[in-house]
Amino acid sequence: MNRMTHIDNHLRVLRQQAGLSQTELARTIGVTRQAIYAIEMNHYLPSTDMALRLARVLGCQVEDLFHLDSAENVIYADFIGTVPEGSSAIRAQIARVGDRTIARPLADLGEILNYAVPADGLILRAGLESPSQRGQVKVQVQLLKSIQRIEETLIVGGCDPAIFLAGSHFSSTSKPPSVIGWSMGSVQAIDALKRGDVHIAGLHLVDPVTHDANISFLKKHLKPKAYTVVRFAAWEQGLMVRRGNPKAIRGLADSTRRNVRVVNREIGAAARFLFDQQLTMVGIRPDQVRGYGDLELSHLHVGKAIVEGRADMGIGVRSAALFFNLDFLPLQEEKYDLVIPTAFLTSHPSVAGFLDTLVSRTFQTEIDALGGYDIRDMGNVINWTKASS
Repeated sequence: MNRMTHIDNHLRVLRQQAGLSQTELARTIGVTRQAIYAIEMNHYLPSTDMALRLARVLGCQVEDLFHLDSAENVIYADFIGTVPEGSSAIRAQIARVGDRTIARPLADLGEILNYAVPADGLILRAGLESPSQRGQVKVQVQLLKSIQRIEETLIVGGCDPAIFLAGSHFSSTSKPPSVIGWSMGSVQAIDALKRGDVHIAGLHLVDPVTHDANISFLKKHLKPKAYTVVRFAAWEQGLMVRRGNPKAIRGLADSTRRNVRVVNREIGAAARFLFDQQLTMVGIRPDQVRGYGDLELSHLHVGKAIVEGRADMGIGVRSAALFFNLDFLPLQEEKYDLVIPTAFLTSHPSVAGFLDTLVSRTFQTEIDALGGYDIRDMGNVINWTKASS
């Protein structure tokens, strides 16, 4: 990591404890008072010889006067996300992905997690630089965690909310790393993995022709030997509607009714693909659907929109419907897989432990209790160079 280190300076405190003025200390070691003032104000870093003389006069070690303050480390990182308005420092999540250090504002996680998740560092707004030729914006980040903890952080991109639970189970170990779930659609997750924005990508894309799970898409976009695919779970995806189904919705054909409003997912989300496929099958154009352009960024957000009355129906997974006590009309079974650069299995300090968490009895018992998940193959490595489902 490219970083500049801050010095924790105790010269003023130790000088005052010794009962010396700046002038008296300066005269004793043979420098000007202005030099002592500059050192105490962190405007000037003394030479080794001067630091030794200061320590001798004050009766202490050089390390008592000056030492590296790990909590004040400032690093440079690639900025991901949107710049929020407000204070001069932006709370952020920081991680090391391959040879990149990335920083993302916590505000991008949404209103709840923004307050529930502690920041890894503060993006210094004054350190925001213009985009480079590659389109990357570099930022200065004042770390609030040690560099070791930053390098242990694991970022998982995808739309399954259970990843947060997996992270919590993994973080209950004796040396807990941070597992960050970044909500995004399946296509966005794979794109983020290829860019080096995340360590692991989750996806659930069913090929409309072959009906296989994820494999066709992966073969088109990734090199098999460079990535390992691990099964997380199987689930059902379908229509979520209000409890009791007060508008008697039976399928996508009802999306054209005047008293029905839908909520959709962003382009690239597997739910969006399924929605568009289903509309095509029943001969409905997007412009015939009220709310087709109303977008939410996760299964839980879709469920929340329905339970709050902002929509009458939307596509999501059964576990989200169960969470919000919604009725569920299944459309298809899917596999949710995790895609990991094979090199990370050994090079990243947290990947192996995270995968161990997936096959632990305590985690699987809790996931099973959530409902909506088929965990029989959880943790299995998928030979996706030959597999068809």
